[in-house]
Amino acid sequence: MDALFDTLPTLDEGTVWLVGAGPGDPGLLTLHAVNALRQADVIVHDALVDEACLRLARPDAELEFAGKRGGKPSARQRDISLRLVDLARAGKRVLRLKGGDPFVFGRGGEEALTLVEHGIPFRIVPGITAGIGGLSYAGIPVTHREVNHAVTFLTGHDSSGVVPDRIDWRGVAAGSPVIVMYMAMKHIGQIAANLIGAGRSSDEPVAFVCDAATPRQRVLETTLGRAEADVLASGLEPPAVVVVGEVVRLRASLDWLGALTAGRVLAADPFGSRSLKDPA
Repeated sequence: MDALFDTLPTLDEGTVWLVGAGPGDPGLLTLHAVNALRQADVIVHDALVDEACLRLARPDAELEFAGKRGGKPSARQRDISLRLVDLARAGKRVLRLKGGDPFVFGRGGEEALTLVEHGIPFRIVPGITAGIGGLSYAGIPVTHREVNHAVTFLTGHDSSGVVPDRIDWRGVAAGSPVIVMYMAMKHIGQIAANLIGAGRSSDEPVAFVCDAATPRQRVLETTLGRAEADVLASGLEPPAVVVVGEVVRLRASLDWLGALTAGRVLAADPFGSRSLKDPA
């Protein structure tokens, strides 16, 4: 294994790597991510990076927390970006470790542009985004030939913390059979109302996957019309990935983690040979 890592890139002094850590399970880290963890002098990490991933760091590496949580004291994005610049200028080998993928609602582009602005060399290492990998750990595929030929990824809030007003809800509702949402739990009532008002059925399946791909993972299956009430009753809290669409029904057959834990046989395909049409 060491011979393999010898062939991978070197994290040089004064350089920043923006690396995706995946949705939680350290087994989903890429080799480039592990390579960075083995070399970095300083690791600036998000709240969504699981502790098991951080344990792969060099024993003498410095860990700096730069996580953000809605409604809680958090570092400002500009300050985080400039901290990366300062560390690199001090000659450190810097790893900016972000949950999921840094370029999928991870603000990695903003941080990279700051590095460009200050002449800091950097590398981007993609990660498995929670909207795909996290749902896989819940037994929910984002695409299924009998269900959908398109999927939309969107964020549940903008930089000011409210539901983005630039989303074309009618276009999303009409054109995307499956909708995957990041950071949407807090505003699910308004989001569900927007989708129902744009033509989606209140009975459409919805799933919330909290702490995806970690030992703390919990999944709530409900409907668009009951989503807000059921989330409140469940006591679930972010981080969560929310998925809307008929693919949620596949969890009855594809909950492989539940099957491993319970030692049970999975259910039959809930669709059988029936073909489901994409919503108009």
